[in-house]
Amino acid sequence: MAIIKHKSQRVGIFIDTQNLYHSAKNLYKSKVNFGNVVKEAVAGRQLIRAVAYVIRTESEEEKGFFEALNKIGIETKVKDIRVFAGGAKKADWDIGMAIDAIAMSEKLDAIILATGDGDFVPLVEYLRYTQGTQVEVIAFGRSASGQLREAVDDFIDMCDNPKNFLIGYRGGGRWMPGFTSGTNDRAQSADTSPLNTESRDDEDPAIKLSGEE
Repeated sequence: MAIIKHKSQRVGIFIDTQNLYHSAKNLYKSKVNFGNVVKEAVAGRQLIRAVAYVIRTESEEEKGFFEALNKIGIETKVKDIRVFAGGAKKADWDIGMAIDAIAMSEKLDAIILATGDGDFVPLVEYLRYTQGTQVEVIAFGRSASGQLREAVDDFIDMCDNPKNFLIGYRGGGRWMPGFTSGTNDRAQSADTSPLNTESRDDEDPAIKLSGEE
């Protein structure tokens, strides 16, 4: 679907950090260049908010990751990881991300969701048909929900040019048939490069948070 993107549009990008992390890991065995994700999604428009939803572990070893996001102009909203009696871990930001997108919708002309998670389809439909907000998604198409792709005004498929959105990617990677992005296993990654530069391997302070493989 063709949409108009002009410089005076006010945009906000809401980043499902774990979803992108797991997609990059499973598809390409690489880490996400969040700076380039934001740059591509904003497309020269007026960025009002860029928010990444992240998880804090008990060791707090992810502090460098949060600082890396802040350096490239991305706010972080942090939630503690929950560890249950049997050892299971849970960290889910979906509701919080949806609430923030709705709360900001009256101040934005376009909302960008950086996720391939189909659970956000009801949010997309609400924003488009109730609020009248343009909704776009940027995600790895091979692991993104088909329903989500159909629901939005515009879909940017990072699989079309993975090198632009991955740190240290040199081609190849793998495609796992039937793979879909998880929403329960959560981890994060980031780079410290500015939005208008390419990141190098030695600039990557990416930290895997959950410890799960």
